[in-house]
Amino acid sequence: MEVVQVLHMNKGNGDTSYAKNSTVQRKIISFGKTIIEEALLELSSNYDIDSMGIADLGCSTGPNTLSVISQIMDIVRATSGHLRRRVPEFRLFFNDLYSNDFNSLFMLLPAFYKMLKEEKGIGLASSQCFISGVPGSFYGRLFPSNSLHFVYSFSSLHWLSQ
Repeated sequence: MEVVQVLHMNKGNGDTSYAKNSTVQRKIISFGKTIIEEALLELSSNYDIDSMGIADLGCSTGPNTLSVISQIMDIVRATSGHLRRRVPEFRLFFNDLYSNDFNSLFMLLPAFYKMLKEEKGIGLASSQCFISGVPGSFYGRLFPSNSLHFVYSFSSLHWLSQ
């Protein structure tokens, strides 16, 4: 079952729910998929990474965030297998403004972790996934030096007005 479907089932059914109003974000994400694939293929091909730091700037509160992360993990796992390298552990950082309710996103994590374990074998000793919330504006420093390998942002053009 697709990640978004699993997570949407856990995210409320009202007319104003994120699950029913996130199609624009999904379209934007689908446009960026090829760019993400190319960047990750180049990164994974040129560097043997044991622990990969990935940040989503402007993660919002809904399941699209976890869908993108799942796609990224799939690409890295496939590339690692093709190159006969060990799959790195994943350190995932979800960033948004302080006003974001990260609890909405974190409530989706049990279903996400279950899907990772059952469908992808992630969560076992050979391939771990660690998720953190990082509140703050990306106009300031958010992460320590040398902690990230891949950073992306969707639908955050409105932030650039600052």
